[in-house]
Amino acid sequence: MIYRLQRKFILICTVSVLAVIFLVFGVILALNISSMNRNMDMLADRVSEGGGRFPGSMEEKPKPDKMPPREEQDFAFITPETPFSTRHFTVFFDPNGEVVKTNTESIYSITDEVAIEYTERVMESGKSRGWISSYRYKVFRSEMGEGVVFVDGSMSRSSMMQSMMIAGGVLLGCAALVLILIFLLSKKAVKPIAESYEKQKQFITDANHELKTPLTLILANLDIAESELGKNEWLDDIRSEGHRMTELVNHLVALSRMDEEGQPLNMTDVALGELVADTVAEFEPLARERGKALTAAVEGEITYHGDEALLRRLVGILMDNAIKYCDQGGEIRVSIGKGRRVVLTVENTYAAVGELELNRLFDRFYRADKARKFTGGYGVGLSMAKAIAERHKGEITAYKKDAAHIGFKVIL
Repeated sequence: MIYRLQRKFILICTVSVLAVIFLVFGVILALNISSMNRNMDMLADRVSEGGGRFPGSMEEKPKPDKMPPREEQDFAFITPETPFSTRHFTVFFDPNGEVVKTNTESIYSITDEVAIEYTERVMESGKSRGWISSYRYKVFRSEMGEGVVFVDGSMSRSSMMQSMMIAGGVLLGCAALVLILIFLLSKKAVKPIAESYEKQKQFITDANHELKTPLTLILANLDIAESELGKNEWLDDIRSEGHRMTELVNHLVALSRMDEEGQPLNMTDVALGELVADTVAEFEPLARERGKALTAAVEGEITYHGDEALLRRLVGILMDNAIKYCDQGGEIRVSIGKGRRVVLTVENTYAAVGELELNRLFDRFYRADKARKFTGGYGVGLSMAKAIAERHKGEITAYKKDAAHIGFKVIL
């Protein structure tokens, strides 16, 4: 159990750390993309303001004009050298969609034909800003009509990818370091729980030895007293309570043993359908005696690889629980079927199902009856059923079928 708890602790911490790392990486990526797009849009805005070139003289020149000063803070990253380092091209067209002019003087790798092809794709998209290949574009209006300016963003994208790879590497390195520390410290983190659990097991073991001897002596002396004094109701009550205490001690020891990781199971191929049918048949007289209808829908050919003794105890616990807590004159239904997994359900009439804390029914010593009136149970039966199901890599759940029925489902 402690090893399982340690694994769960490591798993939860790992998932939490990785979730935070991926979230941080996603936020950094989103901010970088947003910043790059904003900067590229600023460059496109400047080029569109100049009618296809950076603002200045519109005369045809082999190199761009120097940048005039700009006071807006958003353009602080644009310097007089920016026109010389920014590759861009522009295409103008008339209201009929006919190309009027192309300007590819500030880029080497794009011909007029490619520029026109890119422009046609932009117009088909219907967007005023966006990306085509590695170029950020903007649709604008000028004296010559409508135009599309394209600004090369390959360097910006490459720079962003490199920075993101560095950030990702740093984040993964930090995550790996944190996970190593979690792994190394996990044993220390669960140590208080482990110590408490070991003390609990030791207490149960000690209680078993300390209680069984006096209980055995009490019951033996009762037989001697009864032979001398004859039968009477007080001796019968003492014997009944002695047997009840002995049974409770045995339940606690069995629970403690099932919690131990190293306890081997006697795994065999079990005819589970027949096992359930036999157990139901054993409880039918008791159900009939208490005025409760018991019905079963069992597929006889179901087999399962498990510990037959524990599985029989699991079914017996659920049947015993159903008969004890089924309303007078109520009904109990048992069914078992097999698809991908074996599913066993036990349902019974219980008018007070709405008052139950279903998530606590499998807690040890939990009793739904707050007054804790004796009903023949100890509050450990369902805990044992849960332990048996988990030892078989399965699960057991309680559910409210409707306003008057409660059910227990075992999936193996």
